[in-house]
Amino acid sequence: MKFCAVHHPDVALHHPETFFKRGQLVPIPEVPARAEAVVSLLRQRGVPLDVAPDYGPAPRGAVHTPELLRYLETAHARWIANPGFSDIIIPNVFQGPGMSGYPTHILGQAGFHASDLSAPIVAGTWAAIAAAANTAVHGAHLLVDGAADAVYAACRPPGHHASRDRIGGFCFLNNAAIAAQEALTLLGAEGRRQRVAILDIDAHHGNGTQEIFWERDDVYFVSLHADPAEFYPYLAGYRGEVGEGRGRGYTLNLPLPIGASEPTFLGALADAFEAIVHYGPEILVVSLGFDAYEGDPYQGLKVTTPGFGRIGGLIAALGLPTLLVQEGGYAVGDLQANLASFLDGFGAAALSPTPANG
Repeated sequence: MKFCAVHHPDVALHHPETFFKRGQLVPIPEVPARAEAVVSLLRQRGVPLDVAPDYGPAPRGAVHTPELLRYLETAHARWIANPGFSDIIIPNVFQGPGMSGYPTHILGQAGFHASDLSAPIVAGTWAAIAAAANTAVHGAHLLVDGAADAVYAACRPPGHHASRDRIGGFCFLNNAAIAAQEALTLLGAEGRRQRVAILDIDAHHGNGTQEIFWERDDVYFVSLHADPAEFYPYLAGYRGEVGEGRGRGYTLNLPLPIGASEPTFLGALADAFEAIVHYGPEILVVSLGFDAYEGDPYQGLKVTTPGFGRIGGLIAALGLPTLLVQEGGYAVGDLQANLASFLDGFGAAALSPTPANG
């Protein structure tokens, strides 16, 4: 099996220092050091490492609305052009029931395109999120083209809370969804069956991914996460959410009790695998969050470092072309150990290399 990884240095350019949490500004845990840690580990282990090329706006536009993309690309320059505005975008108005207009003022657009206050925008945000999306897209190309059987995409910021037109939860562009859609497009161009499964094992529910594919049957979305009745994102991720229209039955939520043990997580993972195998995808995209870790500051679940190795081995045993898209994981000091354990379980150390361009 051929394994490689993809990264881009621009993902470090998004570097807000604070965000709103429980009504106050606090240090943000989603920091460039997260990407630096995983890329450093990949280099130490000799994993072939591609630098993602620029795939342009089309893959992003296949998932997100034109309004959101225009906003994200131009927001910071437009924001700081206003006298008295700060150098970081944190909205103070939000869309509510009965509000149907689309504002032209940057302050209104900031509220329209935000689901919460945890995705602050700074000068380098657009370059970073575009680079992260390109990283995921390149991974999809490597898989469908047959250049690799498994790819790790070192994306940052994460993406699975970003919906078609809203940001939130540290997320701006939905890297996993963009990669899944690109894979579908490439599979169709080759005359292959267009079926992709997304397995989200981040501690938080991937509400953005769910929304994007809610009415579709060409992507099967499965999420294991801490119970949203008591954990972010609170408003999505319940077991009864199964999709609508053509997508009914193609969303599977497996919420777990807060602080669920590793055996409980692995039991739910077996249920997820059964559903994925039954669906029969051509490609598996994994939203790989390490915030299910027992030492993560958000304390949603209790997976151990060796446990990530078991998870990696179980995913590899599915035998599917697999794109691993990095999502959360905020115990930065333990991130390398958790990724190393996962890759050992997945079998990356024994996989044959593929050519890299950087």
